[in-house]
Amino acid sequence: MNPSFLDCIIWSRPWLASVRAAGEAIAQAPDWRLELNRRVTELGVRNHRNLPIQFVAQSDLPAGLAYEAFISQTGCVPTRDNLHDFFNALVWLTFPRIKVQLNALQAREIERAAAENTSKPRGKLRDAATIFDENAVLLLTARSDLVQALRAHEWEQVFVERRQDFVQDCEVFLFGHALMEKLVAPYKAITGHAWIVTLDMPDAALATVGADAYQWIDIAVARQLAQGLSTADFSPLPVLGVPGWWPEQDDAFYRDASVFRPKRRGLAADVHSLETIQK
Repeated sequence: MNPSFLDCIIWSRPWLASVRAAGEAIAQAPDWRLELNRRVTELGVRNHRNLPIQFVAQSDLPAGLAYEAFISQTGCVPTRDNLHDFFNALVWLTFPRIKVQLNALQAREIERAAAENTSKPRGKLRDAATIFDENAVLLLTARSDLVQALRAHEWEQVFVERRQDFVQDCEVFLFGHALMEKLVAPYKAITGHAWIVTLDMPDAALATVGADAYQWIDIAVARQLAQGLSTADFSPLPVLGVPGWWPEQDDAFYRDASVFRPKRRGLAADVHSLETIQK
């Protein structure tokens, strides 16, 4: 019998679209861990060392070995009985290439630090990869004008004045599993890190959202990440402000400056810290 923590997930929430089909079925399976591994094996997901991905108990992670290094070296993903790790596993099933690329980035940085025998902190690349893994929101659009307005925090322009343009020409998909976990009990201030996926033409990948579209996104974003990753690449996005994602989206909703904050100078003002994401 599956654990009760899965009962609190409302699968009809719009932000769960990318993981809904697999997640709902796995949550209803007699053994969710067994079903996860059946599905990941069926998909043939392998890590950057060509090792098959499997979801294992947290106790399999050796003391002193970094989580990311363990996945890299063994293909095994330590998975606890909680929402955080359940959603993480669902993202592995939905966007496996992105997950593999993020793990490869992390593993290379861990190996580099070990070779240099450095005692420095995790470093900017590992922090950026962790933020992406935990809190990323994938925003697909061909509209550079809307992207510029979002990066400038012109919230009312994007979500009120040009709301129909956003609905027609943008698609938003959650990737971060910590973000999914927070949204099980949604509150207005929840903010994701938007990662922009530029389409060559309007509706290039948006006409039919399904397995093929998710595969397209998976390939496109993995290729982007292979070129590098920095916290400067993100833009904050209060996720309940996405049109249609919350029932109380009137003008006053978007004028709440404690959530829809005006643009300030400097990177630190734009990107939430890793410490905040991991809480």
